[in-house]
Amino acid sequence: MYSLPPLTLAVLALLRSTTAQSIIGFGPYFSLGPTQSWIREANTTLVLPEIPTPELLDRLALWPGMGTSGGDLIQALAVSFADPDANCGATEGQWCTWASTLQGTQLGGDQVPASPGDGLTMHYVYNDSTGEYDQTVSINGQVVSSLSTISGQAQGWGTAVECQDDACQSTVPAHQYLSTTLILDSADQSFGDTLAINEADSSDFTTSDNGQTWTVSTINIHSHTFAL
Repeated sequence: MYSLPPLTLAVLALLRSTTAQSIIGFGPYFSLGPTQSWIREANTTLVLPEIPTPELLDRLALWPGMGTSGGDLIQALAVSFADPDANCGATEGQWCTWASTLQGTQLGGDQVPASPGDGLTMHYVYNDSTGEYDQTVSINGQVVSSLSTISGQAQGWGTAVECQDDACQSTVPAHQYLSTTLILDSADQSFGDTLAINEADSSDFTTSDNGQTWTVSTINIHSHTFAL
């Protein structure tokens, strides 16, 4: 399973494996929430960096997540594994990526390889007809993994850099999230005031419709060295 750090987003959680982890750490983040409304749709593109160094350390995850009123964490994942082939058929130097929701246990769609430089578009949208959040992960525009879960309503959104066990001695390269858009159910002009940033910077976080649709063109996550 993966769990969340105590960021502004009350429930940003990181990936967790099915076995207990003795060490879990969090690095840089760009975090928003909670909103006075709720998030209907979120879309962002993570440009994958090189895998952490030293290589072949288990497990380092990059993800944008939404904590929900149902206590879930909707979090598409990009994970560096010590044995990427065993996890998603990836080769050394590649990431594994998939749609995922932490819901007591870790639920997930298909796990597929992705390479440094690939653009991973993570799209979460509330489906009125089913009451579920529909989640897709696309690599360079092609959908490769999907998942739908009944999770309540999303209260916040944020990025995370999470390490587990021996990966908590790694250095994670700088990386970017591009073309991020968050659409609320109703306007919340105070949403921008909830922004919290750690070891990151961004272009302007703005709204063009009085607080219902919020955009940020570039989020820069700085390089980070864990020493846990």
